[in-house]
Amino acid sequence: MSSPAALQKCKAVGFIGGGNMAYAIASGLLSKGVLQPDQITVSATRLENLQARWTPLGVTRTTVDNAEVILQSDVVFICVKPQMFDHVLRDLAKLKQTYKADESNQKLYVSIMAGVTLDRLEQGLAMFQPCLIARAMPNTPMQVGVGCTVYCRTGSDHPVPPLYRDMHTMFAALGVVHEVEESKMNAATGLAGCGPAYVYEFIEALADGGVKQGIPRDMALQLAAQTVMGAAKTVLDTGKHPAVLKDEVCSPGGATIHGVHALEQGSMRGTVMNAVESATKRAAELS
Repeated sequence: MSSPAALQKCKAVGFIGGGNMAYAIASGLLSKGVLQPDQITVSATRLENLQARWTPLGVTRTTVDNAEVILQSDVVFICVKPQMFDHVLRDLAKLKQTYKADESNQKLYVSIMAGVTLDRLEQGLAMFQPCLIARAMPNTPMQVGVGCTVYCRTGSDHPVPPLYRDMHTMFAALGVVHEVEESKMNAATGLAGCGPAYVYEFIEALADGGVKQGIPRDMALQLAAQTVMGAAKTVLDTGKHPAVLKDEVCSPGGATIHGVHALEQGSMRGTVMNAVESATKRAAELS
């Protein structure tokens, strides 16, 4: 087993919002050994629900006070719904009189709020300047180490500060990570951020097709999920275009080409492309 990635400067990580994405990031980092439970602080509106989910991970720093997350952390992930950002800022306003930041103790704020721009983040977090700000879109498979994340950041034309490197290291430990221009963030959200849901739909449909043909439910689901995982790994490992790999499976007059024809009749490719486009537009609307 390879040793966990080493962080340069970050000693503590906080999560404002303890929902699915925060849990996916934290549980992935814990399982990879990048973080230990005592390095994590997480907040949410209901302490009982928060503790019920996070205590099994060994995380005991749970709170309803968002300000505590900031005070305890070097890197703060903002994991709330975009429409809740203003509420979070109002809650943090109590720190205005007491919080003092300078170049020696500046923090990194990482937003995973879909559609919230860097400009909006800089305006909202002005009370914590000087600070570092990034906008990221991870996806939930990172909790099992095979996620993908795209991000953009402020000051991208300057040398990369250690906390940005630490953020990149954390995301890289959980899968694939790319830094992109902010103009590509909404499209990346529609593709990779939302993509697992599309794939889960396909897996469920594939399994249902097997059940219809007489395969037991549990076996059908396992076969469907393994098939999707194997096909994805083949694309990544061989570097071949999916169309080439598809043709390698489709023998003339065989069962596979008949199944592919049925997918084409159902406009599967167009439907999936429409899903990415629709999600991209929604991410833009949220900004």
